[in-house]
Amino acid sequence: MSNQEIFIPQPTADGSFTFFSEEFDELFHSHYGAYQESIHKFVVPTQIEVQAQKSVIRILDICYGLGYNTAAALQTIWSINPDCYIEIIALELNSAVPKAAISNQLFNHWNSAKIDILDILIRISEHHYLEAKNIKANLLLGDARNTIQQVITSGFQADAIFLDPFSPPQCPQLWTIEFMQLVSQCLSLTGRLATYSCAASVRTALLTSGLEIGSTPPVGRKAPGTIAIYPQAEGAILPRLSTSELEHLQTRAAIPYRDSQLCDSAAVILERRKQEQQYSNLEPTSHWRKRWDRAHKYNSLSKE
Repeated sequence: MSNQEIFIPQPTADGSFTFFSEEFDELFHSHYGAYQESIHKFVVPTQIEVQAQKSVIRILDICYGLGYNTAAALQTIWSINPDCYIEIIALELNSAVPKAAISNQLFNHWNSAKIDILDILIRISEHHYLEAKNIKANLLLGDARNTIQQVITSGFQADAIFLDPFSPPQCPQLWTIEFMQLVSQCLSLTGRLATYSCAASVRTALLTSGLEIGSTPPVGRKAPGTIAIYPQAEGAILPRLSTSELEHLQTRAAIPYRDSQLCDSAAVILERRKQEQQYSNLEPTSHWRKRWDRAHKYNSLSKE
């Protein structure tokens, strides 16, 4: 992503703003609402409200972007427990994005925004590091495939991981089996990982990394998100995958992205998966989709 890209605020349905990335040809957030997405796709599924009762919370924010997910977590935690110490490591490719969010005053539209949190976001965007009474934050810039290895080396174990890259077709580098295996090493045994994606390829990568998965409620679209934990997580219960979702994991859509050396381009990763799908014996995804489209239509008619 070029640092020369100009970011123009785009309104979303809940009154908050986002940016459009020319590099990835996508909005950073859905039209439904950037703020709502941060809350319901990341903060709620990782049970930040429950975890706020603890004296210390550690968060790994992958693809920090505008800083919304981190901001939403800070607001939620400190509204419950002002004395909670929060340690954040955030990964971001382009330093211009969080700076643009600040310069465009995007956080001024958050009704619940507090000036101390805004000051924290400003300092993170400018200095990439912050250590104060109740917070330590470190923004690692560069390809997340490299910076995640710094997180592992540091021994950081997150209570919550926000996995928020651009979509798999646009940014397959950060959805591969190899990258997920690194990410999973940063999750504590009782921690929770949340992502907006329900792609079968993503879920396969999470499962291959030794995690259990469940669905999170849709936010502004029909598709759910995904929550992941370690099987050892004491007392943790995940929402079950539907029969349709389980069958989706048995189709060619579930063939994961691969990047064994963690250095391939998006084009190479996409082509590699395309070739693997072409020669796979798994059910074509189109067959699964038609079957469940018919089932959905039948269920709708049966309720009339």
